[in-house]
Amino acid sequence: MYIRSSTLLLLYIGTHTSFHQRLGDKGGIMKLLLLLGLVALSQCMVTKVPLKKGKSLRQNLKEHGLLEKFLQKHPYNLGSKYFPNQANADAAEPLENYMDIEYIGTIYIGTPPQQFTVLFDTGSANLWVPSVYCSSSACSNHNRFNPQQSSTYQATSQSVSITYGTGSMTGFLAYDTTQVGSIQVTNQIFGLSETEPGTFLYYSPFDGILGLAYPSISSSGATPVFDNMMSEGLVSQDLFSVYLSSNDQGGSFVMFGGIDSSYYSGSLNWIPLSSESYWQITVDSITMNGQAIACSGGCQAIVDTGTSLLAGPPNGIANIQYYIGASQSSNGAYMVNCNNMNSLPDIVFTINGIEFPVPATAYIRQSQGYCTSGFESISIPTQSGELWILGDVFIREYYCVFDRANNQVGLAPIA
Repeated sequence: MYIRSSTLLLLYIGTHTSFHQRLGDKGGIMKLLLLLGLVALSQCMVTKVPLKKGKSLRQNLKEHGLLEKFLQKHPYNLGSKYFPNQANADAAEPLENYMDIEYIGTIYIGTPPQQFTVLFDTGSANLWVPSVYCSSSACSNHNRFNPQQSSTYQATSQSVSITYGTGSMTGFLAYDTTQVGSIQVTNQIFGLSETEPGTFLYYSPFDGILGLAYPSISSSGATPVFDNMMSEGLVSQDLFSVYLSSNDQGGSFVMFGGIDSSYYSGSLNWIPLSSESYWQITVDSITMNGQAIACSGGCQAIVDTGTSLLAGPPNGIANIQYYIGASQSSNGAYMVNCNNMNSLPDIVFTINGIEFPVPATAYIRQSQGYCTSGFESISIPTQSGELWILGDVFIREYYCVFDRANNQVGLAPIA
């Protein structure tokens, strides 16, 4: 329970009638210092934002018979999220690397608050939502921010273009009060979309995106939400943690300013970042049955809540698909015989000398009577060698702590 500092002060005065006299004695001074400490602590908060698991864009497209046509028209390159200059210039659909995203939560912007469903994305750094000025069909089916209905809105003349996947959102920047859980950030800069090209985002499960990566990758230099939480002293610790449940009914959350140890077993294993941009770490090896099957000699990986699958370079992914018996279907998905799930071994990611196994129950996804591989390819070269994306397939197995104070990621097996 959190009590406002003014309430604490009134409680102290109300129960100590000689408050002004106590300032003159040592005991009174000590008690006042203690009071001030409590006041300071009361300003620091921990808030847990529940995430719900809904239908992904891919599921919606498939149910409407549009998936194969979409994939044919818009070649898919997940890697362009992290390296926009590698994006396919012929593809106009934005955010398509979010086709499999399922975990979304609610925030509020403005006074009085306007509600938005967003993706809490550790693989990007900007906050943006659709605006009433957006005429794209993708905006028509989502909540849109109306500046004229907020008394705390502050406009800017600065434009913004944010690339995810093979397209982009374009719009402008503004400031307004943003509430995330019980934490209220005043004058938070955010993007308001004016264009979201294409029509398929009409089926997307979220309105906008709240980026949780470092400010160094923020478009237009916009300060990320969590950076403002830290600088304004709104969180007890300069970290946030994520738990993704495999249960369709819910239970997932992102917690700002704290760690809930009841959701993991053992101790957190702390892994230093290799780059303070994305939440990027070094992986020692990827093995199956003790044999290296990818990431020979080490590789880089990004822990990304904004990517559903486990992704890596074509050769490594091809090896994994071969070893788990996955074959590619006409719509690009890798199908696996559901009957083989119990006999397939763990795929082990060794990180900072610690083994993090991912069992077949995690890397094979069951839906509507068929099974698909949870691995996909990133066809992109990087200067640092192989790049892997540890998306939700990995994160569902491990409680993840994103520690900005010490520039590290903490991982522990879910309880």
